[in-house]
Amino acid sequence: MKKVILGLIGLGLLGGAVNTMASPEQDRLDTIKYFTTKFPNIKVEDYVYGALAFDQDSKDQYEAIMEFPPFIEDIEKGKKMWETPFKTGKTYADCLPNGGKNIAGSYPYFDDKAGKVVTLNDAINACRVSNGEQALKIDDMKTMGVLNAYMRTLSDGMLTNIKVEGPAALAAYEDGKKTFYSRKGQLNFACATCHVQNAGVRLRSELISPVLGQSTHWPVFRGGDNLFTLHRRYEGCVKSVRGIPPKQGDVSWNNLEYFHSYVSNGLPMKASVFRK
Repeated sequence: MKKVILGLIGLGLLGGAVNTMASPEQDRLDTIKYFTTKFPNIKVEDYVYGALAFDQDSKDQYEAIMEFPPFIEDIEKGKKMWETPFKTGKTYADCLPNGGKNIAGSYPYFDDKAGKVVTLNDAINACRVSNGEQALKIDDMKTMGVLNAYMRTLSDGMLTNIKVEGPAALAAYEDGKKTFYSRKGQLNFACATCHVQNAGVRLRSELISPVLGQSTHWPVFRGGDNLFTLHRRYEGCVKSVRGIPPKQGDVSWNNLEYFHSYVSNGLPMKASVFRK
């Protein structure tokens, strides 16, 4: 019986698309195989559109809205924050790799010296602190949220390139993977319950988005200018299944983002987009 269960896991029939004993790269390939087999008419690169990949009419509406985004003022606020000098006279561009351009697709990464996953929010705050400024609150959408949204526009189109190298990085990745597949809350749902097993299924009037490509397009502006970062969405999902989520920026969320982002390696970033 044990051999049968292990065999099912290896085929992706238990726990969703990802093999619980596989390498990160095998996880990514298994995820792609799962979705291309289940939805043969959808191109892999179209998964950057999330649930819109399942509905051409919705995708057409999205593209029409994106011609004149309703959240452009928030992006401009983020740009102003980005360009405003610190007390030292320096800006974010002075302390981030490549002036902050084409870097978002490499976040989060595992910092061996710090022994933890570093997100783009962490990099923003490290830059601020090193220039004598106070760190921003991770869950403040009017500061960290809009700044993060603008920064990601500087990496729009960059291919996601998350690296998992060394035993400590692998342990963080596996912890994030465990979080993704662990059931939570009174409804006893895992992230994979919706975003792997039921991706493409309608929940009330909305289609459920797939994990593949999901991390590439955050933050998103929902219903106009209501900003949602990825961690805010994690928090909301856990509350929806009647669970108690960790705080945004928690180690468990950072590790989940690490796993979540690696699965979409090779797909382009779609920064600051509209969602219902």
